[in-house]
Formats: sequence, C-alpha cells, structure tokens
Amino acid sequence: MPVWLTVVGIGDDGFAGLGRSARRALLEASVVYGGERHLAMLPARLAARRAAWPRPFDLAPLLAERGGAVCVLASGDPMLFGVGATLARQLPADELRVLPAPSSLSLAAARLGWPLQDVATVSLVGRPLPTLNAHLHHGARVFVLSADGRTPAALAALLNARGFGATRMIVLEHLGGELERRIDGRADQWSAGEVAALNLIALECRATQGAPRLPLTVGLPDDAFRHDGQLTKRDVRAITLARLAPTPGELLWDVGAGSGSIGIEWMRAHPTCRAIAIEGHAERQRFIEHNRDALGVPGLQLVAGRAPDALRGLPAPDAVFIGGGVTVPGVLEACWASLREGGRLVANAVTLQGEAALVAWRERFGGTLTRIALADAQPLGGFDTWRQALPITLLEVVKPLREVDVASGGSQASDANSASDASTATAVSASSSGTAQ
Repeated sequence: MPVWLTVVGIGDDGFAGLGRSARRALLEASVVYGGERHLAMLPARLAARRAAWPRPFDLAPLLAERGGAVCVLASGDPMLFGVGATLARQLPADELRVLPAPSSLSLAAARLGWPLQDVATVSLVGRPLPTLNAHLHHGARVFVLSADGRTPAALAALLNARGFGATRMIVLEHLGGELERRIDGRADQWSAGEVAALNLIALECRATQGAPRLPLTVGLPDDAFRHDGQLTKRDVRAITLARLAPTPGELLWDVGAGSGSIGIEWMRAHPTCRAIAIEGHAERQRFIEHNRDALGVPGLQLVAGRAPDALRGLPAPDAVFIGGGVTVPGVLEACWASLREGGRLVANAVTLQGEAALVAWRERFGGTLTRIALADAQPLGGFDTWRQALPITLLEVVKPLREVDVASGGSQASDANSASDASTATAVSASSSGTAQ
C-alpha cells in the first residue's frame, strides 16, 4: 500500500513555521488528527476535517481511515517520545511518512549551548517523577520533558529530598514560539510555582553533602536499599547480575525478591530492561515499592504472592533469578517451564537443602555450579581477623534452543554447552575489608 499517513511535526510557531512539504500534506489531507492545541494552529482555509484525539488516547479511529489522505500533527520531532514512534510500531514503514520539526531538545540545546549528545533525556509525560532518580549524578546534565506546569516545582522538591538541592534548574517555556520564556534558579531556592504547561527543564546536577552516590556498575551499596536483612548482599549481587547478563529489552523474574535488589539493578542496566518482583511478605513488598522509586526504576512490577502459584499468567521471562524458595515444590519447575528458549536461570542457595536442590537440578538440565565464599576483616580484641560469611551456592543454566528437524518434521532440544556445563563446578573465594556481609 502506498503512503497514506503523514505525520507532521509542528513547533510552537504553528503553521507559519512549517516547511513546504508539511504545508502541502495538510492542504491535501481529507482529515487531520492531533491534540486540540495543535489543531487550533491550523488556518481556516484548510478544508480537512479536524479530529481531536479521543480520551483515553486510542489509535483505532485513525487506523480506520487507512487508505485515505490522512495527516497527524505532533509536537516537534514526532519520533522523539511522540506519536510518530507509536504509529511506526503499528504500521509498515512504506505506509507512513514523517516530516519532523526541530524537537524541544534541539531547541533547548541551542539556547543553552549544550552539546545534545552529552545530555541525558528523561520524559515525565505519563511517567512517575522518581524516574529521574536513576539519572541523578554529580555533574550530569539532564533535559526533563515536563508533564505539566507543576512539574518544575515537584522536581525541585525531589532534588532537595535526594541531596541535589544545589542543582541549577532552567525552565524553558514555549520553545520556538512568541511566548518563549526562560526561568533560572536553584532547586533548593525554587519559588516559581506553577509555570506554563508547555515547558522543558534543564538540570545541571550538583550533589550536596550526604547525597547518595549511586554508581553505574552493578553492586550498589547495601545501604542503598531499605530491607530487613533479606537482601542479596553487594558482592554476591554483582556476581549474580553478571551471570544473569541483562541486555536491552529483556524481562526478568525476580522470584522471592526480598528487597527487590536484583530486579532493581537489572532495570538500572538499561532503560528498556523490565523486571517483575514476586514477593509474598507484606513488609518486604513495601520495601520493594520504596526501593524501586528511590533508585529510579518505578516501572518495576510487583506481584504480591508466593511462587509457584503467583507465577501463573505472567509474561514469559528472558531470565529468572530465584533468591529464595528453591526448596519449595514446583518453583524451579514452574520457572523453567515459563523461561524462554535461550533464557538464563540463576538461583542462589545458602542451606544444605537448597544446595542439594540445585545439584539435583544441574544433574537433570546441566549448567554450572559456583561456590561463593566471602570474608570481611573484623575486630578481634586489639587486632583484626577474617569473619567468614555464609557460603552461597549459585546455579546458572541456559534453557536450550529447539532445533527443527526438517526431515522428520519434529523438533529436538540441543545445547552446545550442556555437555560441558553438566560437569562444571567452580569454587570461588573472595575477601574484602569493610563491613560484614
């Protein structure tokens, strides 16, 4: 099918700021979809029918126009957090044409003289405010796409609470339009109140004394999490996440999540990583809710319940971590059955019974066993000695891919590594100076 839908990016300068191709597309369209603000920018001479987006937002009316001459109006660059990206997931590329205008990010970078490639971007349009927390680092520059005119004040309060009150805030209203305005201030002195609904916030992050330092590597400090002791400790967590090996877009099940540390660090690895924390203890569920916001991944999904029953109906994971419950009947089996082919299952055990379950599982399905033994320097009288933490047994196993036997029409499981994995067990010993694990 030839191109029938044109997505036109429009700035705050309205129809007058559009190029020739965009104007022609609008003049030739039979219907134009967009927000009420955008539709109001069109001149009366356009013959096209104006159709405001339904509430709640729904693409069905637009897609029903398939085959006609249809335009969509969107802010700035429609492929940047815009409806253009949404439409591109619904339609073949040869049915869609996108005519972008300068994005608000480009305009802001031009106003401030900030190289755009050096600035992180966070959208708070339809997203929780704590999403920003993952980007708070001393010296970082961040562009924040505001949800509304109250976002800057709410953001200033969050920055103060997180120890970033010295951060420089620049609010840019109506970029590219006649009403463009700039407001400067510090987060801990912000007094602007509500501003224009159409605004972008530029941040130059400055940490104050005592602000949490959250590195980009896995293995956040234990005190970054609120917990009751049910926490995969820092060094073991780093090893575990290395075995889980998150990659963009993948989904993790964190089974027996405790404080949620594994799922949270999985999601911090990349903005598109997703995780589901399964936890049956009510107080620990509250810990997970607090920790996911504080560490900037409010999108972590919490399932209140115990495996294996709580696993029913969940989307198939690319990786599974079992931090507690390997001895519960059916947990390993349910996780393995749901795991995608080629996915990774990692399970940790402290007790002899848990270790026995992992050994038995490895005998059936292969994989590697690793013994993690850590010790910390602790005072003993006037001297120091090594205090051994409880050793951890870690199982890592990859679910085989199924190869189709073309000749027989059947399928068979194969895994190039399973033969060697089945006989592989590794002992690891590490020690460090600091607090007890």
